Amino acid sequence: MNNILVCGGAGYIGSHMIKNLSRSGYQTIAFDNLSQGHRDAVLTGQFIEGDLANIESLERLFSEHSFDLVMHFASSIQVGESVQNPSKYYKNNFQNSQNLLDIMVRHNVLNFVFSSTAAIFGDPEYVPIDEMHPKQPINPYGRSKLMVEEILADYERAYGMKSVCLRYFNAAGADPEGKLGERHDPETHLIPLVLQVASGRREKITIFGKDYDTPDGTCIRDYIHVDDLCSAHMLALEYLMQDGGGSKSYNLGNGNGFSVLEVIQMAEEVCGQPIATEIVDRREGDPSSLVANPGLIMNEFGWSPEHSTLEMIIRHAWLWEQRQL
Repeated sequence: MNNILVCGGAGYIGSHMIKNLSRSGYQTIAFDNLSQGHRDAVLTGQFIEGDLANIESLERLFSEHSFDLVMHFASSIQVGESVQNPSKYYKNNFQNSQNLLDIMVRHNVLNFVFSSTAAIFGDPEYVPIDEMHPKQPINPYGRSKLMVEEILADYERAYGMKSVCLRYFNAAGADPEGKLGERHDPETHLIPLVLQVASGRREKITIFGKDYDTPDGTCIRDYIHVDDLCSAHMLALEYLMQDGGGSKSYNLGNGNGFSVLEVIQMAEEVCGQPIATEIVDRREGDPSSLVANPGLIMNEFGWSPEHSTLEMIIRHAWLWEQRQL
């Protein structure tokens, strides 16, 4: 049985990944400092509290356990915060990732799946965005993730490390069984914020700008269900462990976009009630449209999303939100 280390395994995507890995017969260890994650989100496998900044704890982790592959979800993800506090992002997202990679090399663990982001592309020159799009991140969050992608190329040449980088667009939704969902603090993602208004936990949803060059004037984003993200990670794992190919990078989205107003309208339909909104000025650095071209991973890995409709994504997220009341 293969042993998988899931860094950030108590977080939103990491916890869903552990559930999926366990269902497929893998043994897992979740390694998380619980700064953003939740211990009770790790539904199966072993949990070890620790920090990627602590070299001694990493050395102990790899000395006491044998791993076949590492998945890395532990990062800071708020674009606005990265502009206000870039030091945090370069330390957590880049330096701590390098700590992990160096320990992996030292212990000859050379299969790595990395949680990257569409923010590495910056303001899109065209949509949908494919893997050949210029990489010009406009904030420390995107730059910190791109730096890890670049170091992985160097580590493959020097140490033989094989990696798959998956560049998320907008992760959304929740476990279809209602056991897991988004619990960010503070919450910054649109769908859970909208649903918190519907459930009465929040007074209204703020719409940042209604004057974009889009059909209804609000930003368009590509939302991908968290379980579909996990299925892509599973294919990446199988590729690295079974096929022995070279490193890969893929854009991960549904390939279609929905505006802020379309998300709110669908949430009203799913929840059966109106959702209060407030329109304010644009946020600096928000592109009008971010939509993935996922053709490469579909063609090479045979990946396709099973929960691709906006209704299904919101319905699963609403099931989770109702359980938080």
